[in-house]
Amino acid sequence: MGVGLRIDLEEIEHRVIVRLSGRLDVASSPLLERKLSGLIAEEHTHLLLDFSRIDYLSSAGMRVLLAAQKKLTSKKGELILFALTDEVSEVIKMAGFDKILRICSSEKEALQFHK
Repeated sequence: MGVGLRIDLEEIEHRVIVRLSGRLDVASSPLLERKLSGLIAEEHTHLLLDFSRIDYLSSAGMRVLLAAQKKLTSKKGELILFALTDEVSEVIKMAGFDKILRICSSEKEALQFHK
């Protein structure tokens, strides 16, 4: 499905789990941006992003996450990232995004959030 990034969707309890695999970089970020924007446009306001198979996150990828977070906040929704690899977690912390984005350690924790 595109440039180094695979996106699979699963709906559980009115939440959409966006399962990502590969690299989230300048080449693949537009793909994720289109997918998230489409979901938000379809009134999916609770998006959970599975980062367990993302091995690289660039600033372009972080901008997509921030834009989705802003759109969802304006719709009283939520964007939750879960199962981040150590490398991705470090990048997010260095950028200070761990204070902006909601991050859970597991899918179970992400699904339990905000019930």
